[in-house]
Amino acid sequence: QVQLMESGGGLVQVGGSLRLSCAASGITVSFYSIAWYRQAPGKERAVVATITSGGSTNYAESVKDRFTISRDNAKSTVYLQMNSLKPEDTAVYYCYSPRYNYWGQGTQVTVSS
Repeated sequence: QVQLMESGGGLVQVGGSLRLSCAASGITVSFYSIAWYRQAPGKERAVVATITSGGSTNYAESVKDRFTISRDNAKSTVYLQMNSLKPEDTAVYYCYSPRYNYWGQGTQVTVSS
């Protein structure tokens, strides 16, 4: 049974940093792509970053050079390091497995000015 569990969200000031974690079970994270999405109030869910099975990464233009997606195969966990946070980064962040079409429950990130 596939499960993705996000953690690490919270309240942070502008310019601060957070690291989100996506702990996976029932799926080998090194075998399949994992993506981070976010959904702000009143907006559609949008992809933030993706890491492929080969370790290649892709980012939304709005987070390039600020966010970094990475993976720890031994811990079966995918991370999203978020630096230089802006108010427009405020959203619920979700972990997603395209292979299994499975979403985590999400974690709230709030950036205050």
